[in-house]
Amino acid sequence: MLLAGDIGGTKTKLALFDATCGTHAPLVKATYPSARYPSLEAVVRDFLLETGAQVDRASFGVAGPVVAGRATITNLPWIIDTALLRTDLGLSSVHLINDLVAVAYAVPQLEPADLHTLNPADPTPGGAIAVVAPGTGLGEAFLTWDGARYLAHPSEGGHVDFAPTNELEIGLLRYLQTRFEHVSYERICSGIGMPNIYHYLRDSGIAEEPAWLAQELAATVDPTPVIATAALDTTRPCNLCAATLRTFVSILGTEAGNLALKVLATGGVYLGGGIPPRILPALEEPCFMEAFLRKGRFANLLRQMPVRVILNSEAALLGAACHGFEMGR
Repeated sequence: MLLAGDIGGTKTKLALFDATCGTHAPLVKATYPSARYPSLEAVVRDFLLETGAQVDRASFGVAGPVVAGRATITNLPWIIDTALLRTDLGLSSVHLINDLVAVAYAVPQLEPADLHTLNPADPTPGGAIAVVAPGTGLGEAFLTWDGARYLAHPSEGGHVDFAPTNELEIGLLRYLQTRFEHVSYERICSGIGMPNIYHYLRDSGIAEEPAWLAQELAATVDPTPVIATAALDTTRPCNLCAATLRTFVSILGTEAGNLALKVLATGGVYLGGGIPPRILPALEEPCFMEAFLRKGRFANLLRQMPVRVILNSEAALLGAACHGFEMGR
C-alpha cells in the first residue's frame, strides 16, 4: 500500500494505491485545502484517520524545489522534510519530487483518453520526452530512457531569458523590461504571464479594451481565466483578448520547440499544467505548430515529434504514485 500526494499551495490531493491495481485505479482519494493545515503531516493524519488505512511508505509531488529531501511549498509556510515525515507518521520510506517531475513520471503511463494530439507523429522508441506545463507558472521537465525504463529529470527552464521572434514580441520584451529586472518565459507564458501580454497590447494601442471587460477585470483577483474565456467566446468577440491568447499560444509553441531541441525529444512533447486543456481551440489553430516548427533547418526534425496535451488533471498524483512504486522495487 502506497500513499501518494500532489501537494500545492491551494490544494493537497492524497490517494492510496495498491501495486496490484495499478496507478490508474486509486483505492481512495481526497482533496484538502492546504491553507487550513499547519503542515503536510497534519493533512496526512486527517486522511489516514478518515480512511482507516495503514501505510508504510509515501511519495509526494510538491509545488516547489526539492533539495536533499527537503522542500518549501510555493504560497505556503510549510517545510516538508522526508526524515521528519518518516518519524512523525511512522513510515518506512518517504520520497519527495517536484510536482512537474511527478507529471513527467506519469507521461509513460498515460492512456489515449488522457491525451489530445496536436501533432500526430510517431515517437521514437526510447527517445527523450519533453514536458512543458503552463499553469500559475511555467514548469518544464524531461525524461530519458536508461535501457529499461524512463527516468524523469527536473528543470527550471521556464526561467530562462525570453527571446522574441517577431516585431510584436520585441515590443513586448521592451515593455516588460521596464517593469521587471529579468524577463523570463514564465513572465509571459503562464497564468501570471498572460496579463502581461494583455497589458502590453492594450497600452501600446494594438487593441482596445472594451468597457465591460475592464469592469470584469477590476472585480477579479486572477485576470487570466477572464482573459482566456473572453478570447474563446464567439458570442461576444473581444479583439484584445483574442490577440492576447494568440500571442500566448505562439510563444508557448516557440518555447515548446526550444525544449524539444534542447533534449532532442524524439519521444514526444507533452503540454501539461492547467492552462492547455482550457485553451484547446486556440492550440489547434495553426499559430501554435507554426511557432513550434519555426526552427530553420531543424523544422523537419521537429515535425517528426508528436505533440500532445495532457488532459488528465490527476497526472501529478499518478506520477507521484509511479515514482513511489519505482523507488520501492
